[in-house]
Amino acid sequence: MFLALALIAVATEAILGYPDTIYRRIGHPVSWIGGLIAWCDRAWNSAALSHEERRWRGIYVVVLLLAVGALSGWAITAVLQYFLHGAIALLLTGVVGSSLLAQRSLDAHVAAVASALETSGIDAGRRAVSMIVGRDTRELDEAAVSRAAIESLAENFSDGVVAPLFWMAVAGLPGAICYKAINTADSMIGHRSERHLAFGWASARFDDLVNLPASRLSAFWFVFAAALSPGLSAPRAITVLFRDAGQHRSPNAGWPEAAMAGALDIQLSGPRIYDGVEVAERWVGDGRNVLTARDIRAALDLYRAACGLQIAALVALVAVSLMF
Repeated sequence: MFLALALIAVATEAILGYPDTIYRRIGHPVSWIGGLIAWCDRAWNSAALSHEERRWRGIYVVVLLLAVGALSGWAITAVLQYFLHGAIALLLTGVVGSSLLAQRSLDAHVAAVASALETSGIDAGRRAVSMIVGRDTRELDEAAVSRAAIESLAENFSDGVVAPLFWMAVAGLPGAICYKAINTADSMIGHRSERHLAFGWASARFDDLVNLPASRLSAFWFVFAAALSPGLSAPRAITVLFRDAGQHRSPNAGWPEAAMAGALDIQLSGPRIYDGVEVAERWVGDGRNVLTARDIRAALDLYRAACGLQIAALVALVAVSLMF
């Protein structure tokens, strides 16, 4: 286990995030991974190929991403351990690993939606939420904008914070990079468009698999945080979780969304528009569905409490590991 590494990474990201100066100079690991995936898509995903051949080439992409992720993570770890003292190497490896987490940036992007609604109105809210969701936001009212922001917060807590941290704790920096590569591939080529139905099949299915433990764990953190938060209900979160999570379009996103909906006594998911086509999704939760920026703020409070509990759990696990 790599618990100390995970703790250093999440603490660093919570304090510093990913500095803009570094991003402007060298970009971000996700953008580097995205560049490799985009190259594979251009070079290997030809419309002239059969469905079966495109599916096999998509499998090759997954294998390539896992190989590159594992080797790069191993190389970074090995070089730091070779040239630096053990504790310093661990610290710097954790700092590198912090770039794979989105705890602070997720908070900022969702808070920006609430601020836009509060200060500048619905048009600003639509623009802000369009930065974090894939649906058509042009006709959304305040309730739909708020719902989209909260859904994004819940889902990305799982795959942008809990999942990379989980795989880092289990398999070190190579595990976290491999996870991030698969998750990025799913977001880029894992959708059911004509171009990517076959080519992105392996990325989508493997992403479902590697996100399975984190989605359940993220739901637990929301339930635990609700139990410690005045005005929220952990029992209701549990009820909605076990009733509605399995009805969600995603085998994983339904878990944190259901826990969030139950804790806040609101409804999430429901009908939405993608590429001009209305998709009839089932509702998650049975509370209010007329939401406002205030509900986004309440969701952010729950999210921050869940993040704090996750860090506290890592501190406790590291302390226990040092005792034995």
